[in-house]
Amino acid sequence: MSEAVATNAPSVSARQQAGKSARLGQRSPWWRGAVIYQIYPRSFFDANDDGIGDLRGIVEKLDYVASLGIDAVWVSPFFRSPMKDFGYDVSDYRSVDPIFGNLADFDALIDAAHQRGLKVIIDQVLSHSSDEHAWFKASRRDCDNAYANWYVWADPKPDGTPPNNWLSIFGGSAWQWESRREQYYLHNFLTSQPDLNYHEPEVVERMLGELRFWLERGVDGFRLDAINFCYHDRELRDNPAKPEAARRGRGFRTDNPYAWQRHIFDNTRPENIKFLERIRDLCNEYGEIATLGEVTSEDPVATMLDYTRGDSRLHMAYNFELLVDEFSLDHIRDAVEDQERNGAECWPCRAIGNHDVTRVATRWANGETSPDRAKLLNALLLTLRGTVCTYQGEELGLTEATISREQVRDPYGIAFWPNFKGRDGCRTPLPWSRDDAAAGFSTAEPWLPTPPEHREHAITEQEEDDDSVLNAYRVFVQWRREHAALRWGSIEFLDAPEHTLLLRRSIDGEALLCAFNFQRVDAVIELDPAMQLTSLRGFGLSEGTLNNSALTLPGYGAAFLRVADA
Repeated sequence: MSEAVATNAPSVSARQQAGKSARLGQRSPWWRGAVIYQIYPRSFFDANDDGIGDLRGIVEKLDYVASLGIDAVWVSPFFRSPMKDFGYDVSDYRSVDPIFGNLADFDALIDAAHQRGLKVIIDQVLSHSSDEHAWFKASRRDCDNAYANWYVWADPKPDGTPPNNWLSIFGGSAWQWESRREQYYLHNFLTSQPDLNYHEPEVVERMLGELRFWLERGVDGFRLDAINFCYHDRELRDNPAKPEAARRGRGFRTDNPYAWQRHIFDNTRPENIKFLERIRDLCNEYGEIATLGEVTSEDPVATMLDYTRGDSRLHMAYNFELLVDEFSLDHIRDAVEDQERNGAECWPCRAIGNHDVTRVATRWANGETSPDRAKLLNALLLTLRGTVCTYQGEELGLTEATISREQVRDPYGIAFWPNFKGRDGCRTPLPWSRDDAAAGFSTAEPWLPTPPEHREHAITEQEEDDDSVLNAYRVFVQWRREHAALRWGSIEFLDAPEHTLLLRRSIDGEALLCAFNFQRVDAVIELDPAMQLTSLRGFGLSEGTLNNSALTLPGYGAAFLRVADA
């Protein structure tokens, strides 16, 4: 038997209304089981024709965002900044950088999103500021001013070298000399991103005040960048070396010396927990505010669990375990099971792409960047337990853009070229139309080039194709809303043949068997004949067929089956 559901994509207006109705009726708190759409403002849409996306551009395109059926947008940094790390170097936490607009534009974004039933989460870069921030300009002048202790300063060793062996993620020592103080300051990232000193109580209070400023303006949550980097070891102890065989993970390549140390003293310090509790207390004053932490530590699962355990810390956290370069169903299963086994009481957040890694359609292509594979990757992400983050362009199946040496803007890529070409390839402008200048992103020359191959994936092209990656994404997001097990249920992986994945999602007597085939040819999975199964339809992918206990999945296809008497 099967439950027939229309497979044609509904109209945009119908999708918007259906998505809004589903959002209004969802379980509390809103962020559990939500789908969050990450917007990288520089590359989303340019409303003032200067080649750089802006807040007004987001407002103009919110109907498109709402049509995806998602619950919230996560907006990457738009604060005043010299843009040496494209907004992750903040020089004023309470103002909008002029290239993105102004505070009135931000308020308009909040209002427009809320009118469409969408929540707004904004990035907060708390561990460090720009060296052009007024606090740091004062701090670096001398050792006696009011801001002297707001950043991490240390005396050199007797021979003039840095105080310890800590390294910057962007290469070289994490210490930079300041002749006016005759001291070094700490920078875990660029030299232009000095680390704030959270051992100074005034810093803690001021940064909580920066969060309160945006809460007062109506934000619904915070994505907390590099949140485990806020505190450092007071004694400035050296990090131990890492064995060569262990120099992988945390998202760092082995040609980056940062991967050669165990980073146990320069970040993820125990004092950080108390700060997270202060953040949670603040957010609780404003109702159902969501906090989502980015974690990169030596034991990311343990850190995530520490940071989200109980009801006094962060609501969610994510790491780089599903942002790895190699595609492996075994790795996906192991990563999810590890977190489920060690912290089932914590609510997970899942992402397979963002603005810092190669686009997933390329990274996990296994030699084929087909639309069908992109659809399956999106469906897999949306089937895993937890809240989901989709990076702009994943709903289109965008591939990684090729950026020449002359076009590279990312300081990370400039530092490690040619082995690592930076993050620009996943940050190119979103293609809105195939034939317009800059694929409809802007009438001016865009800050990064528009890849010719992205024009064929343009939104206007995919809108007209019921079988497109975009419409498959919309259908699956809406279909997911209709099944509580997919939004809030438990997860259990079952053994399946090579290139296939089989899992079970269950809640309150509802159980779904979910099967995926990650190869071009058909696959057959033999299921337990004792199970009473009903095939579900209308989820937007090539659908498998059930014959007795044999489930046949088409190439890059999937099946969802209701389990009776679950």
